[in-house]
Amino acid sequence: MARTSVAELVESFERRGQECAYVFRRGYRSVRWSYGEVASTARRFARELERRGVQHGERVMLWGENCAEWVAAFYGCALRGAVAVPMDRASAPEFAAKVAQQVNAKLAVCSRELAGRLPGVAVMVLEDLAEELAAKDADAEGQNAPAAGEGDHPSAGVAGDTGARATQANTSRDDILEIIFTSGTTADPKGVVITHGNVLANLEPLEREIAKYLKYEKYVHPLRFLDLLPLSHVFGQFLGLYVPQAMGATVVFHESLNPTEVMETIKRERVSVCIAVPRMLESLKQKVERDLEQRAELEYFRREFATSDGTHFVRRWWKFRKIHNEFGWKFWAFISGGAALDEETERFWGRLAFAVIQGYGLTETTSLISVNHPFKKEKRSIGKVLPGREMKLAEDGEILVRGENIASRYWQGSELKEVAGEEGWFHTGDLGELDARGNLYFKGRKKSVIVLPSGMNVYPADLEAALRHQPGVKDCAVVAIPVGGNAEPCAVLLMEDGSAEAAVRKANESLAEYQQIRRWLTWPEEDFPRTPTQKPKTALIEQWAREHDHGGVATGGIGELIARMTSRAAAVAGNDARLEEDLNLSSIDRVELMSALEDRYQVDLSEAKFTDAATVADLQRMVHEAGASEGSHRYPRWAQQWPMAWIRPAVYTAVTWPATMLMAKPKVIGRENLRDVKGPVLVACNHVTYIDIGFVMAALPWRLRWKLAPAMQGEMLRLMRDPPKGTPWWRARLDQLDYWLITALFNVFPLPQRSGFLKAFAFAGESADRGYSVVVFPEGRRTENGKLSAFQAGIGMLTNRLNLPVVPMRIDGLWEAAQKKQLLVAPNRITVRVGKPVKYAPGENPNSIAKDLERRVREMSSNDEVRSTNDE
Repeated sequence: MARTSVAELVESFERRGQECAYVFRRGYRSVRWSYGEVASTARRFARELERRGVQHGERVMLWGENCAEWVAAFYGCALRGAVAVPMDRASAPEFAAKVAQQVNAKLAVCSRELAGRLPGVAVMVLEDLAEELAAKDADAEGQNAPAAGEGDHPSAGVAGDTGARATQANTSRDDILEIIFTSGTTADPKGVVITHGNVLANLEPLEREIAKYLKYEKYVHPLRFLDLLPLSHVFGQFLGLYVPQAMGATVVFHESLNPTEVMETIKRERVSVCIAVPRMLESLKQKVERDLEQRAELEYFRREFATSDGTHFVRRWWKFRKIHNEFGWKFWAFISGGAALDEETERFWGRLAFAVIQGYGLTETTSLISVNHPFKKEKRSIGKVLPGREMKLAEDGEILVRGENIASRYWQGSELKEVAGEEGWFHTGDLGELDARGNLYFKGRKKSVIVLPSGMNVYPADLEAALRHQPGVKDCAVVAIPVGGNAEPCAVLLMEDGSAEAAVRKANESLAEYQQIRRWLTWPEEDFPRTPTQKPKTALIEQWAREHDHGGVATGGIGELIARMTSRAAAVAGNDARLEEDLNLSSIDRVELMSALEDRYQVDLSEAKFTDAATVADLQRMVHEAGASEGSHRYPRWAQQWPMAWIRPAVYTAVTWPATMLMAKPKVIGRENLRDVKGPVLVACNHVTYIDIGFVMAALPWRLRWKLAPAMQGEMLRLMRDPPKGTPWWRARLDQLDYWLITALFNVFPLPQRSGFLKAFAFAGESADRGYSVVVFPEGRRTENGKLSAFQAGIGMLTNRLNLPVVPMRIDGLWEAAQKKQLLVAPNRITVRVGKPVKYAPGENPNSIAKDLERRVREMSSNDEVRSTNDE
C-alpha cells in the first residue's frame, strides 16, 4: 500500500531499533544514534510542537550542521504536520532572518552559534535538543526519562512515546512537507514548495529497485554512506534521510571538506559509499596525486593509469590496490550530485576501479530526474529517467520534465506561484541530449544561475546588487567562468573612482560564504557595450572576462576570512599584513584559521609551512600551491587494540605500579573527587619530569588508570622513532626500542609543539571515543625551575572539542627529588593532588579555559589541608 505521508517512515525507523542510523562528529568526538533513538526524539519533538501550539501547516526553520538532531527535528515536523524550512548552514544571517520573517516561522531549531541570529523567533538549540526534549517529557509525565548526551540518547520505546503518536497529523500526499529556499540575498527570496507526495514519488521507484538487491546486501550489512552534502539541499536529504534507510544503512555526516580528513573518515568508519559534489571528487583526486608525487610514484602511476584503459575491473582494482587501501577495503563507490561532474574526474575514479554514480535533478524536481545504475552505466551519462516521471527535450535541447515529483509552487513573499508551465511541463533551464537507449547527457545550462562545483546556486543579480551598493562602482556585470562543467562567478566592474578591490571586499561582507566574489576584473573602457535599452551586453562581457581571467582568487579573500574569524579589521588591509605583528594572531587563531582555509578552498595545507607563514601573502601562496606534506607524526592506533590493550594492564600491575611504589610511594590527595566519575576524562597536570605519567596513574582510581592515552612531545617521539642521520647504529636501535616500549606500555601519542597538533587533537578524540581518558601537560614543556608555567591555549581548544570533564592534577616534590638525583624517595615526600572535575560550557573561549585550568592547578598548593586518600 502506497504511503500517504513521509511521517510513516518513522515507523520503519522504530522497527530497526538499536541498529546504528547516524554517526557524526561533535568537536573531536564521534556521536552515534540508533534508528530507535531518532524515532523517539522525532516523536518527542512532535509533542513539543504541540505544546508550543504549532499547528498543521505552520513553519519551523532548521538551521545548522548535519546531525541526528536535525533529522529528528525534520521527522518531528512531518509527524506534527508542520512545514520544515531548511536553511543552509552557510547562509548569511540577514538572509535567514528574511526567510524566517517571510514564512512567519513559529520556531527555529539552530546551531548554538546561530541561535541569536533570528530576532523575534523562538529558538531551540540543535545540540541540546534531545536532552531538552527528554527533560520536558520527564517533567510532563512525572518520571525520570533518560537524557541524551555523548553516546547516550533517548531510546525508542521509552514511556511516553505512545502518547506522542496522538500528535501525528492526518497528512496527505498533497500537504506541504518543506520549503527550500534556493536564492541568496534577493529582496524577495524564492522558496520551492515540496509536498509529501513529491518526495514519495521519487523515493518509491528507488525502493523498488533497491529491494532487488537486498538479498545480497545482507552479506555486507550494514552499508555505510558518508554524506558530505548539507541536509538543507534536497539531494543531501535523499541520501541522508531516505535512500540509505531503505536498506538499514548507517549514514555518516562529516562537516569538514578537507580531503585528508574525508579519506581518514572513510577508512575509520569503514564507509562503503561517499556522497559528494563534484568539487569534492576533484579535491580527492588532487590529494591522491599529491601523495603519489611526495612518494616519487606519480610518473609510474601515470604510466600504469594510461595502460589500464579497457582492462577488467578486477585487474584494475589489484593494480591500484594501494590507493584502495588508503580509503579502506569496504569503500567502492562515489555518488556525485548537485552539479555536473567533469569527464576527467569521472574517468580518473572509474579507471581506479571505483564506481561513480551520477544523478541529475533540481530542487523543483525534488532531487532526482535521472540516475545512473551502479552496475549498468554509460560513460559520461547522467543516467536514465526514473519511473513515474516523463521527460522530453524542447526544440532548443532544453530538458523538460513532469510528474508527481515536480514541485507545483514557489513561495515568494506571501504568494504561492506556479512552477510548471504549459501542460504541466517544468522547464529545467538545462540543455541535454538523449541516445537511442534512453541515456541522458548533460550539455550545459540555459538559465542565468551559476552552479558552483560545490553544488551551490549563485544568482548573478544578488552579487550585482551587493556590488552596486559600493561607492565608486558605476556599473557591474557578474558572469560565469567555466570550471569543469560548472562555473564560478566573475565580477566585471565599471568604476567611477576608488579601488575595485575595496569594492569587492566590502560587497563580500553582505554575501554568504558560498557567494563570495573571488574573481574580479575592471572593465578597461569608459562604458560597457549596451543594448538599445541600455542593458549591458552580457555575452560580450562574458567573452572578454573568459579571455582575461587567469583563475586567481581575488586579492584579499584570505584577509576577509581572517577578519570574519577574528574581528580584526587590519586583516583586509592587504597581503602585506603580518599575522603576528599587525593581526596579533595567537596560536589558537592559527589553528582555527588553518582549518577554515582548508574547508573553504578544499586543499591540504602543510602545518609546518603554515606555522612558518608570516604574512597574508604567504597564506595566499600556500593556498594556491595546495600545500605539500601533512607532517610525519604517526598516531599509534595499534596500541589501543588487541593484544596491547590486554597486555598493558598486566604490565602495569606487575611492573610499573610496584616500581612507582618502591621508588617513591606518593601521597595522593583528593582522589575522592573522582569517586562518582566513570570516565573518560581529560587530565590536565603540571609537567615536572619524564616519569610524571607513573605518578598520574598511581593517583587515579583503578577503573580509570587502565585506559589512559597520555600526550607526549611529538618532536621527541619522532626523533626516537626515526633517529637523525649520523646517529650511531646501536644508539638508533636503542631509541627505536624505547619508542616501541613507551608507546606499547604507556599508550602515548604525539602532541607536537609546532606542526601536526590538529591531527593530535583529532586522535585524542578517537581515543576518548574508545573509552580512553586523555592526559595532557598544558605547559607544553617540563618545568625549568620547579614552578608552574603558563598553560597554552591549545588545552582550551581541546577541552571545548572533546566535551569531557577536566580533572586538574598537580605533582609536588618530584622536581626537588630530580634535582638531587634521588633514585629512592621517602614515602609521602612526593604529593599528587587531584582536583574536582570541571565541565566547561560549550563554545567557551579557549583562552579563558586555559587560564581557569592554570588557576586551578596553581591553587593546589602544598599547604592545602585536604584529607589524604591513598585507597579508593
